[in-house]
Amino acid sequence: MDSEASTETMEIDINRIMEMIPHRYPFLLIDKVIDAIPGQSGTGIKNVTINEPFFQGHFPGHPIMPGVLIVEAMAQTAGVLVMAGLSDANGALVYFMTVENARFRKPVVPGDCVHIHVERIQSRGDVWKFKGKAVVDGVVKAEAVYSAMIVRQK
Repeated sequence: MDSEASTETMEIDINRIMEMIPHRYPFLLIDKVIDAIPGQSGTGIKNVTINEPFFQGHFPGHPIMPGVLIVEAMAQTAGVLVMAGLSDANGALVYFMTVENARFRKPVVPGDCVHIHVERIQSRGDVWKFKGKAVVDGVVKAEAVYSAMIVRQK
């Protein structure tokens, strides 16, 4: 991360997200990041629609977004924040390492606009730890603490 921490927020659109992380349909689980402070915090936005491929089997007649995919959306949001905070991100990837204290409070369903609030807890070298919270209309749907590692490709 750059030596001077900025508190100015930015918005990161889907095109920039796809430049920062390698995920693609059907596994790109965020649509944009708002209120981003690179390397620090931000809010990922996921607009959930019935067209998501996982709803075919989870669950027929009662569609619910799988909790592990909500945590993955948290991790993708954090990955974008990490990449946005690197002064030299060429060839770098962010790999998910651990998940702690995951809690699934209420279901996420088609029509929900999920705000994924992510905040860096700590970083040491190439290992970063975050806490995330998925919120719909002010209601916490899921939360977790997780860590990731920056891996530079050769």
